[in-house]
Amino acid sequence: MRRKRQTKWWIVGIIIVILLGVGLSVGTNGGLTKKDKITLGTVGPDVQIWQHIANSKQAKEVGLKIKVKSFTDPVALNRATASGEVDVNAFQSWSYLQAYNKENKKAQLVALGTTYLEPMGLYSDRYKSIKDIPDGATVAIANNPANTARGLLLLQSAGLIKLKSNFGATSGINDISSNPKNLQFKEIDDTTGPRVLKSTDLVLIGNTIALTGHLNVLKDSIYHEKVSQSTKNNINVIVTAKKNRNNTEYRKLVKLYHNKQIQAWINQKYQKTKVNVDKPLNFLKH
Repeated sequence: MRRKRQTKWWIVGIIIVILLGVGLSVGTNGGLTKKDKITLGTVGPDVQIWQHIANSKQAKEVGLKIKVKSFTDPVALNRATASGEVDVNAFQSWSYLQAYNKENKKAQLVALGTTYLEPMGLYSDRYKSIKDIPDGATVAIANNPANTARGLLLLQSAGLIKLKSNFGATSGINDISSNPKNLQFKEIDDTTGPRVLKSTDLVLIGNTIALTGHLNVLKDSIYHEKVSQSTKNNINVIVTAKKNRNNTEYRKLVKLYHNKQIQAWINQKYQKTKVNVDKPLNFLKH
């Protein structure tokens, strides 16, 4: 009988130890386990930005250990984030995130915060300002739907065209309602923008491509996007799986990105063309 009692208390003791262990492993991250390292996935030039952030004293000061994982396929990166292979990613615009979620109902992602806007610019080697553009000028525009729509919205913002009221994220040239200067459109591959400047009146170029052609959108374009409700869809965001939306450790990444010293480094490296956007998520949702 005594041996049975001892066995019973021994089992109870093991259960208590296990429960204490579970309790200690749960942090203050909305009930989520606090990880030693946050795996952050990104693509292209942003790999360098996040490697700098990961190695910064600012990251150490807030207690964040970040492992940066480089991807070449954006869709694969979003899927890896949804599955938990990657904790957080930072590469996509608000509109890209919305489009992904629309197509992936069972692997939803959420934005944790905003990062930057890389302005698209309207460039010309022939004209110095919007008012100089003549009737019949040719505009080179990207041949993929997202950037076609973005370019047309920029031309509308510049007062050169008007778009139909139902114009959407993948609308095209056929959705122009008014073209008073009778602009002619020439579709090009995104990457060739800087190379066709000499042979075309006007060229719409995204900032990543502009930088490869040694163009600074803030100095060399005759007109460019600015942070506003009309460009909110193009603002980049930090993203995680929906189940992690309240993770306080992941949310620290947003504040870390906007740190003054981090921003000073980004501005110097990218000539201020990754325009810092420190806005609440409600700015994107309304």
